Amino acid sequence: MGKIKDFYNQNKLEFILLILILLIGAFFRLYRIGEYMTFLGDEGRDAIIVRRLLTEFDLILIGPGTSIGNMYLGPLYYYLIAPSLFIFNFSPIGPSIFIALIGVLTIFLVWYVGRDWFGGRAGLIASFLYSISPTVIIYSRSSWNPNIMPFFSLLSVYSIWKVWKDRSYSWLLVLSVSVSFCLQSHYLALLLVPFFAIIWFLALWETRWAGGTRRLLIYSFWSFLLFLFLMSPLLIFDIRHGWINFNAMKTFFSVRQTTVSARPWTAIPNMLPIWEEFVTRILAGRNEILGRWTSLSFLGVLLWIVGKTKLSILKREYWAYSIIAIWIGISLVGFGVYKQEIYDHYYGIIFTSPFLLAGGMMDQLIDNHKIRGVWISAFGLLFLTYFNLIENPLRYPPNRQLQRTVEVARRIEKEAGGMPFNLAVIAERNYEDAYQYFLEKWGSGVTDIDPLNSEETIKSQLFVVCELPREKCDPTHNPKAEVANFGWSRVDEVWEETGVTVFKLVHTKGEE
Repeated sequence: MGKIKDFYNQNKLEFILLILILLIGAFFRLYRIGEYMTFLGDEGRDAIIVRRLLTEFDLILIGPGTSIGNMYLGPLYYYLIAPSLFIFNFSPIGPSIFIALIGVLTIFLVWYVGRDWFGGRAGLIASFLYSISPTVIIYSRSSWNPNIMPFFSLLSVYSIWKVWKDRSYSWLLVLSVSVSFCLQSHYLALLLVPFFAIIWFLALWETRWAGGTRRLLIYSFWSFLLFLFLMSPLLIFDIRHGWINFNAMKTFFSVRQTTVSARPWTAIPNMLPIWEEFVTRILAGRNEILGRWTSLSFLGVLLWIVGKTKLSILKREYWAYSIIAIWIGISLVGFGVYKQEIYDHYYGIIFTSPFLLAGGMMDQLIDNHKIRGVWISAFGLLFLTYFNLIENPLRYPPNRQLQRTVEVARRIEKEAGGMPFNLAVIAERNYEDAYQYFLEKWGSGVTDIDPLNSEETIKSQLFVVCELPREKCDPTHNPKAEVANFGWSRVDEVWEETGVTVFKLVHTKGEE
């Protein structure tokens, strides 16, 4: 509290603006979060696993599966959200609120890092733009493992910075924890590994003259052990299950026709378009024209700063720009060799980087180019603010996915009449676990079909939730495993419930 009071006394305006930015960010993330949050199959799966951890003490050694191959993440994310699910009496809103609070904490971290690297004004600009980014807001208010990446990736980058430039080697412990969370959030965090290796070797090289090599190596050793401990559940799972992850990863990198290229130089032609697309989606409010000009302006302003200012190699800002450039550059190479579609959440490892660049460059322009710098920065900030705010997610009606899921699950529970049943979902981007979470929580008798134990697990009724137009449903002939494993069936009853169609199927075997 003493440090906060001292900071307030010395920087009253900055403190007030920071609090205002945090409140704005919190409002955009928490307002009616229960109606705006995403709650589909992935979120339901996570809620089921964590609830079983809390109620049945079923320890988790593995995290969510990935969309590529047969790879699985580690379980740290599940343990991270478990307290919030428990505190909110097993409501999925609890973990979403927790993720939103991590999003607010990320805003604070952007300010803190920006202030350390470039100054208080830069930190405020960066954190403000981050707080209002529509894409960032969307990924800050739902419980999903990639959504913690921006916080932990920035914490990782700042940790290695503290090791390198401030020779504060205890930050290696923070680095090992934050990298563990990154790798167990999304495997694209592997792109951060060469970045950390480069900066670590730079830090080791500098200790030859500045001293401290022994301390750096000692902290590195203990940090590596901590990293291994946090990754050990995944290793134990792999050992028990025939090295599923290891073999899947080997296949991913060795069979590269449709996944990645083994030639990094092939990424060079793709780097500028990917950078432009990234800036458009994350910083420029998804406006393509503004995104194109902003991405090119970064390069122009950086050259202007280097050529026209006194930004010497001895200044902290020089090395801050250097570490951001290495961070972004390695990531763009990784995205450039990836042959499949790059979704917004893939950029989580560098989500915060353009905001820090924007804050630093605007601050440099104002400091070194006076009136011109003020005007350029003011117009840039005004345009970015306007286009981010007009795309703010709160301007659109909430999806109410959670509420619809609860209503459909209640209808199924009622129509089941207290008898056990099986469940299937026919949809383009959803599956059973969102509905199943509530049905399990209420003890309704929902049962997964196990083909190896069909007599015990196939029940007398199957409820099929179809989220497609009704004419495309045809539940009795759908090839989905949950339907096919039920066997020959006919439609017994049909209901319309909150925009979806619910079919009750019964067996036809033995009927005339």
